[in-house]
Amino acid sequence: MNTKRLTLFILLALGALFLSACSGQPLVNTWPGLATDGERAYVSSGSFIYAVDVQTGREVWRYPAEADSKQLFFATPVLTEDGQLLIGSEGSNHAFVSLDAETGKENWSAPFTGAKGKWVAPPLVFGDTIYAPNTDGFLYILNMNGREIADPVELGGALWSAPVTDGTLIYITSLDHQVHILNLTTLTFVDSIDLGGAAPGSPTVGAGGVFVGSFASAIEFITPNGGHEVIAQTDHWVWGAPVLDGETLYFADLGYADVGGKVYSLDLATNRQNWDNVRPDGPIVASPLIVDEQIYIVTENGAFLALDRDGRIVWEKTPGGKIYTAPVLSGEFLLVAPYQAEFALAAYDLDGKQAWTFTPQK
Repeated sequence: MNTKRLTLFILLALGALFLSACSGQPLVNTWPGLATDGERAYVSSGSFIYAVDVQTGREVWRYPAEADSKQLFFATPVLTEDGQLLIGSEGSNHAFVSLDAETGKENWSAPFTGAKGKWVAPPLVFGDTIYAPNTDGFLYILNMNGREIADPVELGGALWSAPVTDGTLIYITSLDHQVHILNLTTLTFVDSIDLGGAAPGSPTVGAGGVFVGSFASAIEFITPNGGHEVIAQTDHWVWGAPVLDGETLYFADLGYADVGGKVYSLDLATNRQNWDNVRPDGPIVASPLIVDEQIYIVTENGAFLALDRDGRIVWEKTPGGKIYTAPVLSGEFLLVAPYQAEFALAAYDLDGKQAWTFTPQK
């Protein structure tokens, strides 16, 4: 695969946001972020963040009240145990804000504006500390009131994905091919590993290390001391984070627009693929979602499908538009947030029946 594929996805993820700044429309052509607390879905889409009632599909609140060209959102919002909704702006003000998830009101008297770049990645919240990566290559350390409590850590490269922790170390990927390992307490470097390709997705914590996919068309396992090995080769680049379910690791690659991405199911006990012929229609950017005995996949071509554990298609739907955002489970519903669709959010039951769609009012 050549660099044209990387250019395509960067333009889709970032370029449309610059175009939307002039429109002032509540629903713009952006790659949305999606999170849920089981009662509400939180969708970041261009000028606004929307809270949507999961049972009815109705808007509960939006932030801000009026569109501001300096604020644009498409990072995945992060919910905290104390009811905060954390998200950074891709806009020119570089604001990192905390909202009350119940009301949509700002928790902090002023957003954090100390970063020099745009906020693409969600933060990691561990204990009473926020670890927020920015496209300027720095990891910012904040308390739950939005104040810096340590000097930012310079990692280098654009940071597009959420850090993860095993409780002792922080692992964070970068577009400059690196996985950085930091001591959680001292924030000192333990090691940096060159993957041989950009890593836009988060690592996945497993027993004794983390799993990371990259544009080197591989999944690597990295140990706390910096040891690493390729445990699976893929046909093409890997964007989304792998998903670990027991002794099975699920992941997907981008493929080509005319061929489609491929879904993989790796048995970690034997290091063998459970199946190798699952190729839905279209490139796959988002991570799989595992619920009970089914694996849910979305594609750039707008397909939303359920697979069984043997890789057979149980059902397939086409919500509309293109889908780059991973689906989430919220109570009895599967939520899908498409790009370039007539609506911003759709809810399906586990049998694939659509319950409702949400389109923001102007």
